[in-house]
Amino acid sequence: MRATRLYENKKPVISMEFFPPRTEKTIQAFGTVIDQLAVHQPDYMSVTFGAGGSTRDGSYQTVKQILEEKNIPTVAYIAAFGLGPEDICKVLDSYKNLGVETIFVIRGDEPKEEGFTPHPDHFPNASGLLAFIKKNYDFTLGCAGYPEGHLEAQSPEKDLKFLKLKIDNGAEYIVSQYFYDNDFFFRYVEKCRKLGIHVPIVPGVMPVYTLGMTRSLSQVCGSSITDALNAKLQAVDPKDSEAVLNLGIDFAVDQCRGLLKAGVCGLHFYTMNRSKSTGEIISQLKKESLLPA
Repeated sequence: MRATRLYENKKPVISMEFFPPRTEKTIQAFGTVIDQLAVHQPDYMSVTFGAGGSTRDGSYQTVKQILEEKNIPTVAYIAAFGLGPEDICKVLDSYKNLGVETIFVIRGDEPKEEGFTPHPDHFPNASGLLAFIKKNYDFTLGCAGYPEGHLEAQSPEKDLKFLKLKIDNGAEYIVSQYFYDNDFFFRYVEKCRKLGIHVPIVPGVMPVYTLGMTRSLSQVCGSSITDALNAKLQAVDPKDSEAVLNLGIDFAVDQCRGLLKAGVCGLHFYTMNRSKSTGEIISQLKKESLLPA
């Protein structure tokens, strides 16, 4: 499955992202989560990859499981930071042998494990790794975009220039970091187009799962909790986990409603390896005929 062909031939494309489960308990539960979301007929699923190869084996096994056991088209992530060219090739060859045709390339953050030393010839950024893969492989390549700017970017303008470099070096579509105000995304797309970036730009959707997770991820990812969302969060009992989850579902449905009515090419759900929120959001959008039943 080549993601760009989906975005060329279908609208909207529905995709879902997962990370490799690490404990025996989460590994056992993971197959059930995939089955519960597979009934919604996503166009593809994607699996993340820890920087420095920290989830290398787990990522491979998760991609293999979704592809071979669940028969769902899958995009494999790869992170630039830490791995040298030889290891990068081993990872890519393993995915190629599985039949993966689309690779999503990110820089990745430095692993927090004590004593980690990056390979001296590692790729310090996604654009360098994109150029390397483009030169040596026939994968379709995707990259990340940041509607509110990357946390480490000197300015939004420089961040967009780095995005343009990623496109020039081989990325053929963009999946955005999540956001809680659609205007962030619409303005971002407009700026990209003015800069000469004309590949598909897919909005990332992150429902509120818990208050703690939402606040923590906001700091890590640079996605602001808007006044509108914050007002809703303050109005719910933080100890009522079901109420928080339902708030997140309703807020995300409203977000997706606005995105779909604006004609976005797809929706990419950050599932956090959970099924209820994403499943209910898609079901509601289908009821409103915003997604095909």
